[in-house]
Amino acid sequence: MTPTDTIAAIATAPGAGGVGIVRLSGPRSAAIAQDICGRRLRPRHAHHAVFRHADGEIIDDGIALSFRAPASYTGEDVVELQSHGSPAVLEQLLQRAVGLGARRARPGEFSERAFLNGKLDLAQAEAVADLIAAADGRAARAARRALDGEFSRRVDALAADVLAIRVHVEAAIDFADEPIDTLGGAQLRARMAAAAQALDDLLAAAQRGRRLRDGLHAVIVGPPNAGKSSLLNALAGSDRAIVTDIAGTTRDLLHEVVRIDGVELTLVDTAGLREGGDAIEREGMRRARDELARADLAVIVLDARAAEAGARAVADAIANVPRRVWLFNKMDLLAGPPATLPQGQAQDEHLQVSAHTGRGLPELHATLRRLAHGNDAGEGAFTARARHVDALEQARDGLAQSRLQLDHEALDLAAESLRAAHDALGEITGRVRADDLLGHIFSSFCIGK
Repeated sequence: MTPTDTIAAIATAPGAGGVGIVRLSGPRSAAIAQDICGRRLRPRHAHHAVFRHADGEIIDDGIALSFRAPASYTGEDVVELQSHGSPAVLEQLLQRAVGLGARRARPGEFSERAFLNGKLDLAQAEAVADLIAAADGRAARAARRALDGEFSRRVDALAADVLAIRVHVEAAIDFADEPIDTLGGAQLRARMAAAAQALDDLLAAAQRGRRLRDGLHAVIVGPPNAGKSSLLNALAGSDRAIVTDIAGTTRDLLHEVVRIDGVELTLVDTAGLREGGDAIEREGMRRARDELARADLAVIVLDARAAEAGARAVADAIANVPRRVWLFNKMDLLAGPPATLPQGQAQDEHLQVSAHTGRGLPELHATLRRLAHGNDAGEGAFTARARHVDALEQARDGLAQSRLQLDHEALDLAAESLRAAHDALGEITGRVRADDLLGHIFSSFCIGK
């Protein structure tokens, strides 16, 4: 497999449809299409054509489109053959193209070639897959903004700032005997502070974009017998978790995906947190804490009759979760009002519910919907991926280290930290890349894209 191969694939979704497309890209695309159609194709014009086998038998008739390099999606010669959307017809067209010298495309290979030929950067190429997979209009608009380069432009602008700062620092290394303040240190610190703020803003936007694409990761946590599994079943609308009155029934993690107004919410039921327990239960509690370390949201379920003790049992485990919702469950069994939240947690969301009777569940749905949506659908929102967030966090750490090193006038170390930050930003758009990263990204695409 080489970039000079001509590739072919069915570019429409599996199954029957009114119209189906076979796409070709590469140097032999026009010649292969001419053999199939029995005529030359004028670039960027729609031609009615009869598609034929090698022996002249008709496969189908339809529309043929030709795009000459570099004015095409991939930057190569591209042909699209549009026939009736029968899977059998499309497969015959694809086999005919392969018989004439094309090979079947790998998943994502068309978009990979667009990236390699400079038609898209890496973040834009990933946005193609996000747009195809968008579950609602909000996600589609956000993916479209990423595809249009909204995310890439902000990354590139930030990378240019970091590079300029790095150039300043490396120039100052040649004058190591001079204090940094005599070499524009105040201006340099101001530029670094501005870059750090811009990076924090972009990271926050990327985290919202990642949640919009991947959904909100919510972990249901609480002491044993607080009603966590009952709550999961109520939200999922089915008996996904075993519910008993025996403490420690849940031993392992149970994942369930629910959709709220088009946004996916991954709910994870966990083992009850408490002191003691047998070896299996202790392992379940360890896994619960590990899951909380990756959570966007902690849904803390407390038995309203013992809320204070339950809150103390989970306080350490939820301390670093960015957002929290406290649920006083089993309100149907409580004679009076539940206890108040512990000091320092009163600012969190809190609701009174009963997973058994359904009390408070509409309010919980509304709260989860609001938290899942957040500001993700706001003007300028774009989709992002976990690897983008990781790269931005690496860049943030590198920039923070360089600021500390500059304060100690360790200019060599500051320049190296800035290089690492710049490279991390470059990985997002593919300005700096590893070949194995490309293989991983494009392998998740559909065949015809």
